Amino acid sequence: MAIDVRAAELGDFLRARRAELDPAAFGVPADTRRRVPGLRRGEVAAAASISVEYYTRIEQGRIAVSAPVLAGLADALRLTDEHRTYLFDLTRKAETAPPLPRSQVVQPALQRALDDLATTPAFVLGRLTQIIGWNRLGAALITDFGAIPSADRTFIRLLFADPAMRTLYADWSEVVELAIAQLRGDSARYPDDPDLHRVVDGMSTGFPEFQEIWAAHAVAGRGTGRKTLRHPVVGEVELDWEILASAMDQDQLIVLWTAEPGSVSEERMRQLADRTRHRRG
Repeated sequence: MAIDVRAAELGDFLRARRAELDPAAFGVPADTRRRVPGLRRGEVAAAASISVEYYTRIEQGRIAVSAPVLAGLADALRLTDEHRTYLFDLTRKAETAPPLPRSQVVQPALQRALDDLATTPAFVLGRLTQIIGWNRLGAALITDFGAIPSADRTFIRLLFADPAMRTLYADWSEVVELAIAQLRGDSARYPDDPDLHRVVDGMSTGFPEFQEIWAAHAVAGRGTGRKTLRHPVVGEVELDWEILASAMDQDQLIVLWTAEPGSVSEERMRQLADRTRHRRG
C-alpha cells in the first residue's frame, strides 16, 4: 500500500509537538513512570475533546482530519502561529475560525531599520490601522505619534479626530474612504476580534461620517499610490507611498514615503529631515 506522506508527516509533527510540552503546565500530576517526555496521547486527546482512539489513528496516519479537529489539536498543543499555519498547510485544510490575534510589537531590528531611514518617512501599521512603530521623519511628516495614547493611536481615528490631518491631506475624503475600505477588508480575517468591535463602535458613535462610509461595505486591499500633503512647515509635497509586510508578522505593514528624485518635494523632505535632526539634537 502506498504511504501517505502528508499523513505520516502529520503524525510525526504531532508527536514532536506533544513531546515538547510540560505536563505540569496542563495540571497533570508528576508521574515518575513516564517513559517519554511531554504529554501522553490520552492527555492531548482530552485537551482537544476527542477520543484517545481517534487521536491515535490521527498520529498513525490512518484517518483524515477535519478543520475543526485540527483547530482543537492546535489549541491543545499550544502551537505557535507558525506551527499552526504549517499544520493546516500540511493537511490542505482551511482554518474556518482563525485564532484571535495576539498583541503586536515592532521588533528591535525593524525599529533600528526605520531609524536608519534618515530621509524617508516611515511608520508601521498593525491590525485595525494601529500605529505601532515609526521613525523621526515619519512623526515629523504626519504627527507626533508618541504624544498620542496607544489606545487612540489608530490611523483611522487620527484622520477624523485630529484637525491637522484634515488639512494635511489634500484629498482627505479619498484617504478616509480608502482607509475605511481597507479596514473593512482586514476585518474579515478576525471577525470576532473584540478590539475590532471596540474600534468600529467607538468610531461610529463619535464620527457619523465614519459610520456612513463603514455601512457602505466597500472593500479595498493594500497597495501603492501617490498623495499630496500640505505640510505646515515645509509646504506642499507630493509623495509616493509603498507598503511592505513584516516577515515576523503578516499583520504588520511598513509604510514608506518617498519623493521623486530631483523634485521640489525631495528638497522639501530633506529640509524637514534637517529640521528634525537639529530639533532633537
